[in-house]
Amino acid sequence: MKHYIIPVFIPHYGCTHACVFCNQRKITGRMSPVSAQEVTGIINEHIGRITETRHIEVAFYGGSFTALDIKVQSELLAPAYSALQSSKINAIRISTRPDCINDTIVQNLIAFGVTTIELGVQSLDNKVLEASARGHSATDVDQAVHTIKKMGLRCGIQLMPGLPEEDWVSMIITARGVIRLAPDFVRIYPTIVIAHTKLAEMYYDGSYTALNISAGITRAAFFKIMFAQHNILVIRTGLQATEDLDSSDVVLAGPYHPAFGEMVDSYLFYLMLVHCVESLRLGESSSILIHHHSRDTSKLRGMSNSNIKKLRSIYNISNLTLKADGQKLDELMIEYQSICYIINKKMLFHI
Repeated sequence: MKHYIIPVFIPHYGCTHACVFCNQRKITGRMSPVSAQEVTGIINEHIGRITETRHIEVAFYGGSFTALDIKVQSELLAPAYSALQSSKINAIRISTRPDCINDTIVQNLIAFGVTTIELGVQSLDNKVLEASARGHSATDVDQAVHTIKKMGLRCGIQLMPGLPEEDWVSMIITARGVIRLAPDFVRIYPTIVIAHTKLAEMYYDGSYTALNISAGITRAAFFKIMFAQHNILVIRTGLQATEDLDSSDVVLAGPYHPAFGEMVDSYLFYLMLVHCVESLRLGESSSILIHHHSRDTSKLRGMSNSNIKKLRSIYNISNLTLKADGQKLDELMIEYQSICYIINKKMLFHI
């Protein structure tokens, strides 16, 4: 059954921290508090649009939901819980900070039908967290994940590669930490520089260098490979495109692109191709047939057929044929000299 998310955007008024990258007005589209009446209206409006059977989930995004007074949390959750009890929706999820989770908070969320909590972790390197003014430590993340899991809820983690002071050592620390925590899923949102933030000031004064698209893709791909090898699902890569984010007056720098997730997946397919070509020592006279799932065709080819063009150019492979008859998504079968070789992102490298 297809999922349908009903998003309820909660602005920054619950959070006491000012992270360097945060401009909640541009992220959520509002600064004024959300009322329970508005939540009811949002839910009913979305339900009225649905014309086929879906797994419907109300998701409270933006800000830090559990940083709100627990009475306010309950008031906002009540309309969603009512819709859940009347079978209008199937689930409720919230997003929050790792240092705003404890037994009492989670018990209250459970009482209102919440089954999934996403934590804005961003990094598991304390020097990166400090440079980003996150206001929490990697230990806070460990404790929050432990609390959520022991209460039987699904736990998600959001990461932001490209934050101040991050390097590849930091990336490895974060990847290994996430693997150790074993969340149910991960979202990867590469850091972008949004206007009217501390990060924008740092970008303009030269104390922060934003990732370009290529670097953002590489770092996101690294995370996806590492998590795939440990069966941790990545449910989104790159920010959801909005009218605000598509404006150059809002996004000043960083690896933002409406098709960022597709670009990361395409890069992963290119790495798979290169791995096979180099392992088999293929060259100009080689004739290879690449079997792939039909839904992976555009990712395999790359934007404007860039993956295939690059492979032919760099490795001088002219006789290359694609065949969309594969059985598994995210997997290639390379047929060469009557022998078939299987490759997927789990096989690319291990750290």
